[in-house]
Amino acid sequence: MRKLLLLSLVIIVGIAFISRLYYLQVYESKTYNPLEDTAIRKEFTYPKRGYVYDRNGELLVANQPSYDVMVIPREVEPLDTLEFCSLLKITKQDFIKTYNKAKNYSPRLPYVFLSNLSKDDYAVLQEKMRKYDGFYIQKRSIRTYRKTIGANVLGDIGEVNQVIINRDAYYAKGDLIGKQGVEKTYEKTLRGIKGIKFIQKDIFNREIGPYQGGANDTIAKPGKDITITIDSKLQEYGELLMTNKRGGIIAIEPSSGEILAMVSGPTYNPNLLVGRDRSKNFTKLYNDSLSQPLFDRGLQAMYPPGSPFKTINALIALQEGVVSPNEKFSCALGYKYGNRKMGCHVHRSPANMNLGIYESCNAYFANVYRRIMDKYDSSEKAMNNWSNHVKSFGLGNYLNNDLSVGQPGKVPTSKTYDRAYGKGKWYTTFSMSNAIGQGEVLATPIQLANLAATIGNRGFYYTPHIIKQIEDDTIPSKFTTPKYTTIDKQHFEPVVQGMFDVYNKGTAKYVKVPGIEICGKTGTAENFAIIDSVKTQLTDHSIFVAFAPKDNPKIAIAVFIENGYFGSRFAGKMASLMIEKYLKNEISRTDLENFVLKHSLEHEYQKPYSGEPFKINRETTLEIIPEEEFEALKYLKAKIDSK
Repeated sequence: MRKLLLLSLVIIVGIAFISRLYYLQVYESKTYNPLEDTAIRKEFTYPKRGYVYDRNGELLVANQPSYDVMVIPREVEPLDTLEFCSLLKITKQDFIKTYNKAKNYSPRLPYVFLSNLSKDDYAVLQEKMRKYDGFYIQKRSIRTYRKTIGANVLGDIGEVNQVIINRDAYYAKGDLIGKQGVEKTYEKTLRGIKGIKFIQKDIFNREIGPYQGGANDTIAKPGKDITITIDSKLQEYGELLMTNKRGGIIAIEPSSGEILAMVSGPTYNPNLLVGRDRSKNFTKLYNDSLSQPLFDRGLQAMYPPGSPFKTINALIALQEGVVSPNEKFSCALGYKYGNRKMGCHVHRSPANMNLGIYESCNAYFANVYRRIMDKYDSSEKAMNNWSNHVKSFGLGNYLNNDLSVGQPGKVPTSKTYDRAYGKGKWYTTFSMSNAIGQGEVLATPIQLANLAATIGNRGFYYTPHIIKQIEDDTIPSKFTTPKYTTIDKQHFEPVVQGMFDVYNKGTAKYVKVPGIEICGKTGTAENFAIIDSVKTQLTDHSIFVAFAPKDNPKIAIAVFIENGYFGSRFAGKMASLMIEKYLKNEISRTDLENFVLKHSLEHEYQKPYSGEPFKINRETTLEIIPEEEFEALKYLKAKIDSK
């Protein structure tokens, strides 16, 4: 009996061992992943990141070699810490702090101990790395920006955080990812695919060669090059004009929706966010709460659209059949409704649609807006109908573009006023400011540029976008499919003529450019800020939208200058200069150019923080920059012209 029991135990144990070996060899081997094997070192090869070119083939973003010191904590042996720190140019405290971070992250996984070594530091360190077990140098590339422009357009790359790592298994600690701009939007296109080498170790943790002869190794696949829609020369000129000012300039090609320029002021040199100083420089830019250089005013700033919005109300009125182009309304320096009055400047009265547009008559558009609303038997129905028309121009939404940031703006509906006044307790007079682009309407500069493009196209637009071409690929069809407004094509001609007359005999006649038929609309938007818990009126914003030529336009533009006085003071001049620069590649109106370059608005931006009371005065003497600074700007302008 004992012999039988012993034999049974031997057989059972034998079967168990055989079963386990069979499982490990047949089943477990099928799911074996060398990435999870601690006896195998994984060495990643980083791909070349794709280049970025402008619409004319000029290289904007390239790569430069970078070297990172990596550490695998469990493989680190006792070392001369002071010597190692001296080679890396760090303190012992830095060494201990980073090493502990790496150990807490994972004792067995590679961790970036020190990033972005210079070529000289790399050359010195490479010869001595054999002395420091657990440390090795990993080569990859970082960005180099060939120009000092377009920081908000191009963006930058930076190290991934744990949130990104948890969300996307492709990334590991120390990897770089697009943080802003094109780098962020087209990250997966530009980044390529990492390669990997598996290196076998023996029981003494010594490397003995490629695992399985390199059968599992992969090579890095480079990222794809892209061409963006920006005209770098126009972008550079726009940033020059924006010197000493805050605001946004967006230029679009109406026939395609391609963004020609996307200026935000103030800006910064994109190379500041490259290399070992990236974190320090980013913190400095981020903490600049006054200038806010990281805030893209062309895409994120929501402003009252002002008088350019009157063109939409004119088009809605024509579509709804509540006015004709020749119908006139009187203007007694404004429009009275109830116990209030909407003021207006001096011009001829009565005004038809043409004069109402080119002289920007508030009274005319107050009458037009009231006609639109009074057509329907309820304020709710009228407001929602009006709102739907406005939204068809791309206002009140993100436009579904390929830009890394943005804001939807605001177009009110009946619910907006229900919340404010109670359902059924408001009337047309509660929203009269919408007639002139004030009120509850907000828009971003890119939405206003798209508005100009839509009017230039007589009723349709292409989604504004930044991508023009992807290597061995096509751009999304949503960027090549037109979107139509709710306004019939025939209604656009009276409005286009009115905008054309803005330059011929209206509010922009002094910024006319010889030889170019430009259609435009000036705007002045009231500007308020909360200062010491008090709503305070500051200097008005200067706004201008335009497209040119009048027929088959090649460029549409919106310029928004914060605290820039009335529309033609700054925005109108800058729009005319940008249009001429793009269409003729030269500037004939040097008087406009000298005015814009020579005058600063920095004193306006200091007012809310000066602690001194001030009074709004549109005729305030402008601040003139020092002569040497003006000469420096002219020199930069000459360099742009010479390219």
